[in-house]
Amino acid sequence: MEPKLVRLPPVILVSTFALLLLPFLSAPAASQLSSGFYSSSCPEVELLVKDTVRSAYEIDSTIAAKLLRLLFHDCIVQGCDGSVLVEGNGTERSDPANKSLGGFYVVESAKRLLEFWCPGTVSCADILVLAARDAVELTGGPSVEVPLGRRDGAVSSAASVRPNMVDTTFTVDQLAQRFSSKGLSTDDLVILSAIGSFRARTGPRCPPTLHWRGTTRCSSPASAPPAQAIRSPPATIQ
Repeated sequence: MEPKLVRLPPVILVSTFALLLLPFLSAPAASQLSSGFYSSSCPEVELLVKDTVRSAYEIDSTIAAKLLRLLFHDCIVQGCDGSVLVEGNGTERSDPANKSLGGFYVVESAKRLLEFWCPGTVSCADILVLAARDAVELTGGPSVEVPLGRRDGAVSSAASVRPNMVDTTFTVDQLAQRFSSKGLSTDDLVILSAIGSFRARTGPRCPPTLHWRGTTRCSSPASAPPAQAIRSPPATIQ
């Protein structure tokens, strides 16, 4: 019997990725964060962010994965401080590892809305956390309470990305060491590395969701080895 690599439903992948991010969301300065941080200064913050995410999701169902990936790339560098959102030469956002990130417009739209209702109150860092949380819930994943009260980072440097991000050239030992330094276990590494994997398709046509690396193997079913798996690069977890 041919080996078979099962592709998990998107909702499971999104939910799993979200749960793995939880250690980042309460650190650092956890004592200063609370679920009711904006209860007096901006009580409608969660509703306004959720409405923004819902509107985006109705247009683009992939926005959940984009927001989670955006949050991951923010948190893994120097904590969840929104520094990945800053535009400009030499910022984290300008680094090649972040060039393919998406979902920025959702955070920007929510920020504009919140500036109208609660000017100068809600940080972009908290908006990104809430948006990613709400995106998971919209896809059928768990609803997670997240502490709020983060301040936007004052520094965003491309030089800080590579020393913190995983790279496609990493060995397994290097990956495990990098994950461990971020409070993630070997189990977390295995789960995240498997996200986006799938068995080579044997149909006559390429499904639209097929990873771009597999497109050259789709024209002829016989050209793909039975047990071949194609994996997304670790540095661009999707």
